[in-house]
Amino acid sequence: MLNASPAEVFAALGDPTRLAILARLAEGEPRSITALGEGGRLTRQAVTKHLRVLEGAGLIASRKAGREVRFAYRPDTVDEARAYLDRVARQWDDALGQLKAFVEK
Repeated sequence: MLNASPAEVFAALGDPTRLAILARLAEGEPRSITALGEGGRLTRQAVTKHLRVLEGAGLIASRKAGREVRFAYRPDTVDEARAYLDRVARQWDDALGQLKAFVEK
């Protein structure tokens, strides 16, 4: 079961900036706010705001490392979201199959 609600997870994934941050973290190496903001046009505050949304949805986790906070990708939450979508797809397939059978009678 998702730690956050499916709506929170999908809302967090619905922002292109957050998707880009998550993609960088999914490369495998935990990163600081500074590292995540490098080469972009976002301020440190904007990066922090997006990280908090991702963390609240359970898509990333933070850990203090010395004076820095490092953020890491949590693939388990993405796997749970995928499983949720698979369940919804099966429900729709079942409903459409029942409708088709009804119409063809």
